[in-house]
Amino acid sequence: MSQYFRTGDRYLWNPSNRVGRLFAQLTETFSAVGGLPAGLQDTGADEYMIDLPVFAAFIDNLTRQYLGSSHAILRSLQEGYLVTALVLVDRAGGQVAALSEPIGLDPRDLSVGADGVSPLGDVARLRELAAENSRSMPR
Repeated sequence: MSQYFRTGDRYLWNPSNRVGRLFAQLTETFSAVGGLPAGLQDTGADEYMIDLPVFAAFIDNLTRQYLGSSHAILRSLQEGYLVTALVLVDRAGGQVAALSEPIGLDPRDLSVGADGVSPLGDVARLRELAAENSRSMPR
């Protein structure tokens, strides 16, 4: 069995049940932690409907957090989810402005080591990982 993720009549991804449920649960978790609606709704029929404007705004916000963070563990926890979500936004025809704008340091989860503030998130890495994920995400 599998799950479908779609927006309108456009199917974006068809992962296995376990992968689909994990992605949906992670969406709920990141939404709760970030305090923003995610725009993902379980239709109850092995399908999730994505409200693209809401989901794209949610993913843009999460991307800004990732790129502005010097905390390696925070970024590591966000990364797998985020690159998968970026593929969905792209396939739906949406945009994530944070990928093309300068993002400064977000002091909420500051990580300072012996050499000072740790490096921030990397747009090129996100794009590379999203492209890699896209090849493994059946529609």
